[in-house]
Amino acid sequence: MLRGMTLNDLVTPLVRQTLSRDVYTQLRDLLISGQMMPGEQISLRNIAAALGVSVMPVREAVHRLVAEQALELTPNRALRVPRMSVSQFEEITKIRIELEGLATATAAERITDEELKQVQALHRRFADEMSKRSPDGADVIAANQAFHFAVYAAARMPILLQMIESQWLRIGPILNHDLRSGSRRVEERVAVKHHDNLIEALRRHDSAAACAALRGDIESAAAYIVSAGVLVNTDRTEDAAVTLVPLKRAAKAGRAGMKG
Repeated sequence: MLRGMTLNDLVTPLVRQTLSRDVYTQLRDLLISGQMMPGEQISLRNIAAALGVSVMPVREAVHRLVAEQALELTPNRALRVPRMSVSQFEEITKIRIELEGLATATAAERITDEELKQVQALHRRFADEMSKRSPDGADVIAANQAFHFAVYAAARMPILLQMIESQWLRIGPILNHDLRSGSRRVEERVAVKHHDNLIEALRRHDSAAACAALRGDIESAAAYIVSAGVLVNTDRTEDAAVTLVPLKRAAKAGRAGMKG
């Protein structure tokens, strides 16, 4: 979790009957938005308590996320957010460039004036936060995600949007590392410049320029993440090959994993 935030702060108690789906949706949104950290261990009981539900719907939602490789079980049955290898990250980055590039190019052709205003408003929110001396990591990450998905939604290709969301589900916890870490990219507002270029291309309905701006944004973030050494340098998944990120909350997280 982002520093200073607890699970109780990030989720909303559930009252509807479709509990398993609602639990899945909330956990999925936290993963996509990068508010859960690679290597972070989580407890079914803690999730259930935060959401105000029993363990059963949480268990069902978690099984689904494990099947989607968004969460993983360790050999000792602890549940955690997976760490990602360099090769996995690079492969997903290539897939993202193709999928998100198609959505962006199509959005440039189809975007309406009202949709463009929404994208511009989200960009201003992102840029304003980035311009602060100490940007709020949670606000920056949320604004960046909202900006990107507003662009992709303008393509009006729901199947493609689902495919993009599935990649963000796996890569979200690591994707925003540079936005959280106060990197040089943040200091130089690199993402803001790429977003500026993307908006200008959308305004001109220039698909090629929009796709190029999106590609530059993805590739520059990916290059920083690879260079930062936050990825696993092997595709092995055994515990001996994985060093968990040093998080204050990780030490306090539940150890029962799938047992609750």
